[in-house]
Amino acid sequence: MNQRKDNYRAALRREPVEPQPVAPRVTTLSNRYVRVTIELDADVQRRLDRWVTPAATLVTGTARTALDVVAALTDRVPPSGAGSRT
Repeated sequence: MNQRKDNYRAALRREPVEPQPVAPRVTTLSNRYVRVTIELDADVQRRLDRWVTPAATLVTGTARTALDVVAALTDRVPPSGAGSRT
């Protein structure tokens, strides 16, 4: 038990470690006339993922539910002209 307390106290006394800056991702788009370099910060990507992922999940879930409803309705409705011939 004393070792746990000592480890805990030692951890509290340590200086906080600064995270190393993440190098930005660089993409170059070029054709015959124009060359464009885009630099994307890793933090921007994390923020974008945090906001876009729930919205994309909601849209795909809604679309799937809508397709399930349409499929269920089309299964119940007899095709036109089926059984009308005698």
